[in-house]
Amino acid sequence: MTSLVHKLGLSPTLAFHDVYSLDDPSLLAFVPRPVYALLLVFPVTTSYENAKRAEDASLPEYAGSGKGEEVIWMKQTIRNACGMMGLLHSVCNGAAREMVGPESDLAKLIHDALPLDPASRAKLLETSPAIARAHASAAAQGDTAAPNAEDNVDLHFVAFVKSAKNNLWELDGGRKGPLNRGQLSDADDALSEEALDLGVRKFLKREGGDMRFSLVALAPSMD
Repeated sequence: MTSLVHKLGLSPTLAFHDVYSLDDPSLLAFVPRPVYALLLVFPVTTSYENAKRAEDASLPEYAGSGKGEEVIWMKQTIRNACGMMGLLHSVCNGAAREMVGPESDLAKLIHDALPLDPASRAKLLETSPAIARAHASAAAQGDTAAPNAEDNVDLHFVAFVKSAKNNLWELDGGRKGPLNRGQLSDADDALSEEALDLGVRKFLKREGGDMRFSLVALAPSMD
């Protein structure tokens, strides 16, 4: 993950770190702070799908664009690309956006995406050579082959990001739009107790503690 976002242009002063516990202070101490975003990987279950449909039924399709947006949200139209979408949502929002190299592929993607509506942003991602190159390169470095677009994959990626206005946003390209999960204080980061209660812990509670959950944090690099 870190290699991919660095190739796209995120500053090497940031990296993704495994989060081994949500409750054990000794394990949480291994994660550098502040945490700018969390990327949750979780199983797509019947209870998840039911909860998503129930919430989305009352929501309009998001149509935001431009500099007035509190977060940049990108609709996913590429199959089996939820990992890439989660990474992009993590690094293109909040304080991490200020740590993107000004002449990088990622900076260009943000610049080009900002004035577009969600459908046009999706087309931008579909046709971006930089995204395709970075994804292929990162997949080639891993131990597991990247899934084909037609494969059925039962794991999903969702980003939780703290915005400049101290809101915790759930960013998932498979939803109708970005979801504001609640207000944080100036002192809270994305791994704070309040942020976890508003976001990740709700997933864990709903799914009954499924052990296939994993969590990574975007935070200062330890190099």
